Amino acid sequence: MTAAGACILAPEGQTLTTREAAFFRDADPWGFILFARNIDTPDQVRRLTGALRDAVGRDAPVFIDQEGGRVQRMGPPHWLGWAPPLDDAARAGTGAETAMALRARIIAAELRSVGIDGNCIPCADIARPDTHPILRNRCYGSDAGTVIAAARAAARGCLDGGVLPVMKHMPGHGRAVVDSHGEVPRVTASPEALRQTDFAVFTALSDLPLGMSAHVIYTALDDRPGTLSPVIHKLIRSEIGFGGLLMTDDISMGALSGSMTERAEAAIGAGCDLVLHCNGDRAEMAAVAEAAGRLTEAGETRADAALAARGSAAPGDFDIAAAVARFEQIMTGQADA
Repeated sequence: MTAAGACILAPEGQTLTTREAAFFRDADPWGFILFARNIDTPDQVRRLTGALRDAVGRDAPVFIDQEGGRVQRMGPPHWLGWAPPLDDAARAGTGAETAMALRARIIAAELRSVGIDGNCIPCADIARPDTHPILRNRCYGSDAGTVIAAARAAARGCLDGGVLPVMKHMPGHGRAVVDSHGEVPRVTASPEALRQTDFAVFTALSDLPLGMSAHVIYTALDDRPGTLSPVIHKLIRSEIGFGGLLMTDDISMGALSGSMTERAEAAIGAGCDLVLHCNGDRAEMAAVAEAAGRLTEAGETRADAALAARGSAAPGDFDIAAAVARFEQIMTGQADA
């Protein structure tokens, strides 16, 4: 069987048109990702996720960013609303690990109920006083130990609910003081400082099945953004020890320069397994799919391992209302963590 395309692509709207379905059939992306523009009602999302899988003829993973707070593609009235992760982790105090695991498990139940089986969490970056606001409250804490514990708990909650976690942004985005959606952040910390903090988090979580790269230049290591840097990819694989499936952050973000073809080729050449493209522009997606090519043999092995971690079916009955009640008890100190 031919390997799937080395890309993750996004539909344009809330239904899959005949032309889109034909495009996805030919491009054959390994997976898909949804955004708020793709979300209306539970029944509509189920139809869309089913149509995406039908287009490629297999049980392709469907991802979403359901972090809570500002980055939450699904919300009331059909789905629960959440505070930013940093706020909930701080509020939970000594119960943060239990709370983050339960929170992720509840979100996973909502996702699996509509055919979504991948969530781009945990955000394992360390929040600093000068971390750009676009990222800061999406983190779990301000020191490596706190972030490792909470991120591990969130990943466990995802997996317990049959949802693949994608830890981000490797090898660390917390020192960025500009928004990578618009321009490339430059981190000037020494390699020693990075190893003791930012990189240490991802080393501790290196056994997780999926990761996402950072569009960040680490000036002491390379002059290219991490996503496009063979130096950074070697560090992720060899020093951090990450053996999972590695995808880019959105390849269309303003931190990167060049055409979509050039970006995708550079990301794959640097060592990414998959190129993520999010805006639904079909011409851009076509360029990305062609430039990314098919999963390499090593990439396919890592992809198969990730899918095995997802499980073959949604877990059994899960009482969301009871879980939410317990979550609130933990957050208010009325239940033991």
